[in-house]
Amino acid sequence: MIGTLLNGRFRLDEKIGSGGMSTVYRAFDETLERWVAIKLMHRDLSTDADQLERFRREARAVARLSHPNVVTVIDAGEDDGHPYIVFEYVEGETLKDRIQRAGPLPVPEAVAYAIEIGRALMAAHAERLVHRDVKPQNVLLNTEGRAKVTDFGIARSLESHGLTATGRVLGTTDYVSPEQALGEQVTEQSDIYSLGVCLYEMLAGEVPFGGESQITVAMQHVRDPLPDIQAYRPDVSANLAAIIERATAKERVNRYATVHHMEHDLEEALAIEAARAGHTTGEARSLLQELPEETTEVAPRRLRNPRRALATSVLAAAVVAVVAVVLVSRTEEGSAPAVPSGGDTAGSTLLKLSADDVDDYDPPPGDGRESENDVGNVVDGNRSTLWDTETYQFEFGTPGNKEGVGLTIDAGSGIAASRLDLVSSMPGWRAQVYAADDTPATIEGWTPVGRPFDVDETERVELDTGGRDYRHYLLWIVALPPEGKAAVSELSLRS
Repeated sequence: MIGTLLNGRFRLDEKIGSGGMSTVYRAFDETLERWVAIKLMHRDLSTDADQLERFRREARAVARLSHPNVVTVIDAGEDDGHPYIVFEYVEGETLKDRIQRAGPLPVPEAVAYAIEIGRALMAAHAERLVHRDVKPQNVLLNTEGRAKVTDFGIARSLESHGLTATGRVLGTTDYVSPEQALGEQVTEQSDIYSLGVCLYEMLAGEVPFGGESQITVAMQHVRDPLPDIQAYRPDVSANLAAIIERATAKERVNRYATVHHMEHDLEEALAIEAARAGHTTGEARSLLQELPEETTEVAPRRLRNPRRALATSVLAAAVVAVVAVVLVSRTEEGSAPAVPSGGDTAGSTLLKLSADDVDDYDPPPGDGRESENDVGNVVDGNRSTLWDTETYQFEFGTPGNKEGVGLTIDAGSGIAASRLDLVSSMPGWRAQVYAADDTPATIEGWTPVGRPFDVDETERVELDTGGRDYRHYLLWIVALPPEGKAAVSELSLRS
């Protein structure tokens, strides 16, 4: 078919892909003088009325979608018994090619691509259209790094019975949802499951399940939970791991109800992962700068708004220069330069803490773990890294639920702590400080050494131990903001 001119307009130039129903070519539009992609239906299938209708339905379905993360349909037609669809030509590679070429993606970049795929699915779902074959092979990355979803060949409208018989499994088994594997009805949640598997593969560098046959893999999606992503990537936060777990829940009642809900959590995760990494590149950087500030406030300003951060840095440098000139001038005139007075830190001693001295605290009815892999971030001296709680859908202290969660500090020996300092990139929560000789199993075993306080971006909490020495101190979180989670960037203790 190379060199064929379809309807006197589209010259087929190069074969770039093939599937069971069609072959895709790069082609040149001689009328508008531009490159396009042509999906040409196999001739032996074009005589099958059902297959022909499915092919035409793809063109009609995707033509309704106008979104920067969806490959655009330009035209459709038929030439000498060859039905075809004309798409925009995306120069670049597939997401699958990227993973196979470079291995696991940087965490912020993987989240950014998941957000863009999610946005494409949101556009499709708004048109009552389920993709049903979400996989990295169907995600194109253009030369600017943007992800574009393509191949709605087996997409199905939620408002019609379609052409697929009950019990027939469509989709790629590496990414197939449990309900698809069982031949049950598909919904938007089926695409959510596949998106969760794609995100897993971007982070792990491989699909979660493997087997000797497609049936074996499909049944693993039905029965087995996905492997723990943090076992493959310890740098993945508990927050992001929870998103993958919820997206790939076997029972739909436990899965995200809509892509919109997953999208919201992914946007917050992008800010968290960017803060943890301390930098962003490519599409992660672009997306982070586009998101609302209230969503990304956990990330340093230099990542969210580099231009403003640069301007602020220049202004700060100018102010420092002016102050230096003034101080030098005063010194030359015989006045002593100003020196820090020490303020309220006079007479106190800052306790030197390492990652081994802090621990998460989640007593019964909690599971004993609360982002345990991230606790060291609160004493690493880097405000861009953090420890955060899980996201809770209930208020602490309500009947049947946990009273709170927190962080413990092991002072190494008994001290009468006078102050606890903390920095939070996600303020708006409420906490209280407790002390104990050991680490009690429940909050009732601790002694309060400070009043409850509302957390701002920086807090200095005065403590009163009554002159008694304690080895262990607890920052106990008792109330969360509306978003259902709290975070601590830095934590220190003074005696």
